[in-house]
Amino acid sequence: MREPLQADLPSAPIPEAPECRVIWGVPFAKVTLPQAVDRIEQLIDRGRPSYVITANLNYVMLHHQQAGIPEITQQADLIVADGQPIVWRSRFGSPRLPERVAGSEMIYNLAKLAARRRWGIYFLGGAPGVAMRCAKALQKTHPTLRIAGVESPPFRELTSKEQEQQDRRIRSSGAQLLLVAFGQPKGERWIFQNYQRLGVPVSIQLGASFDFVAGGAQRASKLWQRLGAEWVHRMLTDPRRLAPRYARNATFLARMLVSECRSERGA
Repeated sequence: MREPLQADLPSAPIPEAPECRVIWGVPFAKVTLPQAVDRIEQLIDRGRPSYVITANLNYVMLHHQQAGIPEITQQADLIVADGQPIVWRSRFGSPRLPERVAGSEMIYNLAKLAARRRWGIYFLGGAPGVAMRCAKALQKTHPTLRIAGVESPPFRELTSKEQEQQDRRIRSSGAQLLLVAFGQPKGERWIFQNYQRLGVPVSIQLGASFDFVAGGAQRASKLWQRLGAEWVHRMLTDPRRLAPRYARNATFLARMLVSECRSERGA
């Protein structure tokens, strides 16, 4: 008989949610990186299945353009601003978002928290071998970190039998955190469709974070990050894939800013 999942246990009371600022239709939590991790700890202690979104400008664009994304946004327990343009936009009006909360930094903080609390992390996604290298790298830094599971499923929809087997592995792992690297918005859609059934207290799509931790990709310098130009660094490392995406993001950003200026003039 399996040990009960934390999500099976009675839910603990959770403090009031952080204040939010709606930017381009998406409600971002007014939190720093440490505060975001504290909130995730509260969600895990509550024990009820939930999910967190690290939303960059591309996610905001998809929120406006793709069916189903607004519902995913609405039901998230925490949305953090993983994009400097979002933080800059928040400076016009209030409340202001204190900083960018990058998923590629959050993963290290979550590993530290999980090691301290003796929580298990399930790593799901990425190219073959990347999730395992990511998990082992985090465990090397935090030896008490429990790797609840690691798998890189094929880049296709699973059969019913494969999905049942995957469900069983995740549910029986006893993980408190499910980190997903399926890309955007595939990861967010997958979590939304499965998180309740899987019963893991907190699920998060963390994009390229597995690659960064595993050493397969390198983040931009702190200076580029402070200037809000990390996207330039990423585009130069993979221009064929990322240049069209960032061009669409830039077009969306310009359209939203022009629309806001027109609305203010007409007010």
